[in-house]
Amino acid sequence: MEENDIKEIKRNLEEINNKKEKLKATLKIDEKTNKIKELEEKTLEVGFWNDEKRSMLILSKLKILKKETLNYSELNDKMEESAGIIEILEEEYDNELKNEVLNNIKDISDKIQKLETQTLLSEEYDKYNAIITIHPGAGGTESQDWASMLYRMYTRWAEQKDYEVELFDLQDGDEAGIKSVTFLVKGTYSYGYLKGEKGVHRLVRISPFDSNSRRHTSFAAVEILPEIEDDINIEIKTEDLDIGTFRASGAGGQHVNKTDSAVRIKHLPSGIVVACQTERSQLQNKENAMKMLKAKIYQLEKQKNKEKLQEIKGDTSDNAWGNQIRSYVFCPYTLVKDHRTNHEIGNVQKVMDGYIDEFIIEYLKVNKGQ
Repeated sequence: MEENDIKEIKRNLEEINNKKEKLKATLKIDEKTNKIKELEEKTLEVGFWNDEKRSMLILSKLKILKKETLNYSELNDKMEESAGIIEILEEEYDNELKNEVLNNIKDISDKIQKLETQTLLSEEYDKYNAIITIHPGAGGTESQDWASMLYRMYTRWAEQKDYEVELFDLQDGDEAGIKSVTFLVKGTYSYGYLKGEKGVHRLVRISPFDSNSRRHTSFAAVEILPEIEDDINIEIKTEDLDIGTFRASGAGGQHVNKTDSAVRIKHLPSGIVVACQTERSQLQNKENAMKMLKAKIYQLEKQKNKEKLQEIKGDTSDNAWGNQIRSYVFCPYTLVKDHRTNHEIGNVQKVMDGYIDEFIIEYLKVNKGQ
């Protein structure tokens, strides 16, 4: 029995090792390790900090590469530790050591799953931060409340991933909820994970704003854009910009009403309009607004098709019935269903608390044709 236990453990570890070696090639671990060494050497060069913009860009790339190789490195360590425990078990069987190696195998399997998910994030912008904008559909307070619920869902998801959330612009609803919100999710692969969230989201529930407690259907549109890094050259001419300032309102505290710190920028050739009002500094608001504009213009240029301008703005379809990518049903039953993958979760409250990874991974698999 003890011998069979050890054989089964060795077989499991061998299967995992085969997966690990395939992932090593797919994820280009050796290539990334060499790139890390190259960038680390640059940080030691004389005058490295003379060009602050360049140095910060190198450090940012270094951080991303180290994070990408970390799971694989940890996986290797666990594999070596497990192989050592098996050698001891073969000499002298011990239940405590057997349980330890079984726990290691579980940890290894979890890390393998993370690495497999990472292989789904190989598109051009996947490593970038994500800029998210949420707009309620028709329906007044009910839809505005739904938009705020989605905002909370995404911020909760970001917290679980240890990603940072930076608010760019928020317009409060007339009675409840929000008229619009734009925020940045900062973290490696945040755009890659969230890109599939773009589209119309549908809510079905008994409205808390209806005195007759009737069931309502509401819609909100979610736009996802990558935050374009400074090493990508995008020419935005000053004469093509109409920049205005206004007195901010809503989130940000009492200071927002004292100065014209909010910034709105219109790109005249494309008609794209962005705004930011959450910072005390007009300069900071302008910088954040330019980030949003840069992301939208970059995607527009990549499309090279004027007919897709509405898609870049996030208006891929009417913010209404029949065009939703996902439905969230609170009544008469509880269910969240993604209409692209047919993936369903019955615990709607858990989803609203930010547990959306199942939907994200299923979308990435379908998008990759898996």
